[in-house]
Amino acid sequence: MGIFSRSTVSRPVISSAALSSTPSGAARSLRLRLAAVVLALVAPISAPLAAEELPSFLRQSVFMESIESAPRHPDSASMIATLSGLGGWGLGRMQIDFSLHVVHAAANSPTRTIVQHPGGYYAPDCEPLGSTMPVPTNATIEGQTTLGDITCNHTGADCHLLVVQGDTLFEAYASTAGTGSTLETLCLAVWHLDAIYPDDLRGDHCTSADAAGFPMAPLLFNADEIAASLAQDASGAGDIGHAIRFILPNAYMANDPSLGGVDGRLYVRPATHAGGPSGPVGSVPYGVRLRLKSSFDDTGYSTAAKVILNTMKRYGIVLSDGGNVALTAESDLYTDTSWADLGFGPHVFWDTDGASAVEVTDFEVIDTGERIGETYNCVPNNVQAPVFVDLFETGGLERWSTSVP
Repeated sequence: MGIFSRSTVSRPVISSAALSSTPSGAARSLRLRLAAVVLALVAPISAPLAAEELPSFLRQSVFMESIESAPRHPDSASMIATLSGLGGWGLGRMQIDFSLHVVHAAANSPTRTIVQHPGGYYAPDCEPLGSTMPVPTNATIEGQTTLGDITCNHTGADCHLLVVQGDTLFEAYASTAGTGSTLETLCLAVWHLDAIYPDDLRGDHCTSADAAGFPMAPLLFNADEIAASLAQDASGAGDIGHAIRFILPNAYMANDPSLGGVDGRLYVRPATHAGGPSGPVGSVPYGVRLRLKSSFDDTGYSTAAKVILNTMKRYGIVLSDGGNVALTAESDLYTDTSWADLGFGPHVFWDTDGASAVEVTDFEVIDTGERIGETYNCVPNNVQAPVFVDLFETGGLERWSTSVP
């Protein structure tokens, strides 16, 4: 997201003195150990997850649900036509950004204390100032290419820092290393990967490290995910099993003063927050979930690209933020497979010889409910990890299989 893409009125700005120092919850490692036992005892089952794969939620998560047969919104055609008339994707093409890194932290990794960004802090949406997050020595902030570099121009760039430790995901926005063992940031959002979130996720009208209130890392795609899919089906007929985040310019997203939101801003589920959408009412809203039409012809695309096209058909893409580069993939700084290994670059979906470019008109809008006026009155949820009964939980085993039902 652009550092200035969120509204200046979207969150109250507070001082660090105004908040108590309340550390975030400790990482949950019990589920990892139990899953290993289950995988050893239950057959047949897919191979266990790779240690450095992207973090993922339980199969019951909205982001992990197939929308292949989900109902199309009755106004899908008109919303897509309006978006197309505005220019379609930012920059006029479906380009990919590879600047985000996701680091896995060991249980004994060093931590940093969250302190306020020079521009303030998003409260009560984000974890309290004084919370801590693991920041291993090899952690690398968005946009940096040197391993372990967590310095960033956080007043002029997005500077996301994404860290997963066990079943806890830490995502910081507009961040940089502060003095001592601190991290300056506008927001730290903590996600429990082993929890089942309600429809309003971390809370209605609440932002996160992503403007729509979404998690970020589980909605990226990386080279290892694609390689794993190709290992199961070399033809490229597989997918990566979850929705993918995308972004659009704020001026392309719907705005409707009649809903009572601040300056006409609005969103739809699964979003819980909107940044600064300022487009015509007939366009797509913040949080919209789009599905690539099943009729899209993938002739000419590589098998790696086909895996992502299939994912867009089966799980869709969710509108997460305002900006110009449509898709976001994880860099290959930490992955076993490189993007070069796959022949997969930023222009693959609009500049592949012999293939049709992927346009907004190739998508349809999924009906996820009514539009919600954005008041910016965040009501945080207290979402906790599930309670085990006899060492198991309903549906929990599904997360530990790489196969997608």
